[in-house]
Amino acid sequence: MPLNARRVALLVAANTALAPFAIDAYLPAMASLAESIGASVHHTELSISVFLVGFALGQLTGGPLSDRVGRKPVLLVGLGFFLVVSLAITQVTSLHQLWTWRFLQGLGGGACVVNSAAIVRDCFRGREAAKVMSTMAMIMMLAPLVAPAVGSGLLYLADWWLIFVFLAVYAAFLLWLMGTQLPETRPVDSPVASPRQILRNYASVLKHREAMGYICAVASAFAGMFAFVTASPFLYLEYYGLSPAVYPLVFGGNVVVMAASNRLNIRLLRRRSPQQNMRLGLAVQCLAALCLVGLVATGQDTLVTVVPLIMLFMGVIGLIAPNAISSVLEHFSHMSATATALLGSIQFSCGALAGVVVGAFEIDNAWPMVLTMLATALVGNIGLRWLSGRATTD
Repeated sequence: MPLNARRVALLVAANTALAPFAIDAYLPAMASLAESIGASVHHTELSISVFLVGFALGQLTGGPLSDRVGRKPVLLVGLGFFLVVSLAITQVTSLHQLWTWRFLQGLGGGACVVNSAAIVRDCFRGREAAKVMSTMAMIMMLAPLVAPAVGSGLLYLADWWLIFVFLAVYAAFLLWLMGTQLPETRPVDSPVASPRQILRNYASVLKHREAMGYICAVASAFAGMFAFVTASPFLYLEYYGLSPAVYPLVFGGNVVVMAASNRLNIRLLRRRSPQQNMRLGLAVQCLAALCLVGLVATGQDTLVTVVPLIMLFMGVIGLIAPNAISSVLEHFSHMSATATALLGSIQFSCGALAGVVVGAFEIDNAWPMVLTMLATALVGNIGLRWLSGRATTD
């Protein structure tokens, strides 16, 4: 089956979009879901963190497994599992049932999404691979922009359960699409690492001081992002009184700024190194977080003052993430699939931890979010400079 760059980009982007839809689509329905299962909004928000833990484990195991048995079997099994679990979530009646099924949903989602980059690497090299990844990234920007709007529309039509029916239907569509349009891309003569070798490969990444500085940078940025994502349903909809219809527009503003900073990153790379752009993004995050803490401390936090700073904090991830990922993979081109799986797992695990910190204490104000965002920004800045050292100033 012939594969061109555009077709691969569309297929891989459609597959990768599963994650932002699973995370963001049900945010507008959080209060309705909490009421249905008899739990607080804060504890219901922790289902995001539970999903991220499952997603991290799904990547960590799905990556090496696809290197052994092929991309397509792991992808299709993960999609089928995600589909079944999504339907099961529509029947939950308690908080613990929700957490359990969301963890399992994350496992299936992680096993699916981790194959996306591997499929591109199987089919293309050099400039062509970069072109496919860029096209995929542009398409992927639409998913977190559209997901809350889709969730709001489905919530208006019925209730929170329809959002998970939608996720099941989308997984079924992907099953058909990948099953009929995607051939197996893993070369038949590819070497297969033993379980012991896989563990050694993971250990070699963890022992690489400079690479761990880059991983610390991107993981901290993601943790700050998910601190906001976890807190946003309560803060925006209940604490600041934003309507569910407007929520997707305000939430989507973060994605627009992120896309703009991604374009800025491309321009800056003509005369600056990836490491310098990464430091710039982390510095802006720290400044934005400090301003947010100042607003909350002085009682000046309103939608008008908070939203622009959050957009700035979230937006500069476009300066941090692509540069951190490319810098890590530059050291591990011989085992990029393993490095990508480990990096993704650490990212989403840190995001889950930040979500737990924000939601576990049931504090009805912005302090948990802004303090967590400041802490993650400080860790990212200090970790990059301490671990990567002079490499970030060249």
